[in-house]
Amino acid sequence: MDENRIAILNDSGRLISKLQLLSVFFEEEIIYKIYLRSQVIHQLFANNPEIDINKLELFHLQFTTSLIDLLKKIKKNNEKSISLLLDEIELNKNLVEQIHSSAYTMQDYKIEQQRQALKINTSLRNLYKVLSDDTADYPFSKNINLFSTRFSHDFYYEVSPAMINDIVKYDAAAVYSNAYAIIQKKLMGVLCKYDFRTSFYCGIRADEQIAEIYKFNEEDRYFLYYPLKNLFLFMDISLLNNMELTTELSKKESFVQEIIDKNNQLQNTISSVKKTIPSEIKSLLVDNYKKLNDINFLTSISDIDVQANILKSMLNTDII
Repeated sequence: MDENRIAILNDSGRLISKLQLLSVFFEEEIIYKIYLRSQVIHQLFANNPEIDINKLELFHLQFTTSLIDLLKKIKKNNEKSISLLLDEIELNKNLVEQIHSSAYTMQDYKIEQQRQALKINTSLRNLYKVLSDDTADYPFSKNINLFSTRFSHDFYYEVSPAMINDIVKYDAAAVYSNAYAIIQKKLMGVLCKYDFRTSFYCGIRADEQIAEIYKFNEEDRYFLYYPLKNLFLFMDISLLNNMELTTELSKKESFVQEIIDKNNQLQNTISSVKKTIPSEIKSLLVDNYKKLNDINFLTSISDIDVQANILKSMLNTDII
């Protein structure tokens, strides 16, 4: 076997190996078929020394090399698209982490509710004593409004300013008041009856106006604390039950879930983009395979040359 023949067969083997790798990467049936057919053609020349070996070289120059270059360009472009998708996924992940790290959690909120209820109950007990003894002592626990400062933005239900204004109205003749607080007389009576045992129920807000709602532990009755005026009044809870309530936290959670869903979609897109081949090129490959399947191509390399020129033209278009 002469050196030229050996060199051409070796080069042919290397090209076919590259084509095999690309067929595995794209997992596209037509590419795998072309790869198999190229192997058959290679063996045809390897097993039949009488066939002009230069035609094998010409075949690869006209067709296989162009096909490999085209598939490599598609792969590279797909990888660029995937890189952009991965960047978007990473940005979305960072955004979710920022949201989670910058906000109090629901567990934080639940724990602090108990502490706040204890502060309110203690403050109301002190207020009762101050009003009863007619002293000027300050009745409120330390940092009693810190709870709302921390949690109102994310966890309190959003209501209209009109509603806040309505529920904090009171009859001056029906309240006790001093320099520090205002409390409904009947509410103070019920608080004394149940020994100031209440629990935090929820918070509501309208812009910067906030109110904390508390429930008696032994009775299905509620009252509000309006920090702006240190005001305590009975609360008709049905006003809230008849409303569609949302919190900023629920909005954030919804937004975070949207980001997570978006990332899942992007991951699925990556799987498809990685192996995508434009439909026009797929059609051309089908035509190429038909040409390769015609054993007469050995006597008519010009047919392959036409297809190869089309492949080369694809390299310089916007299709990929």
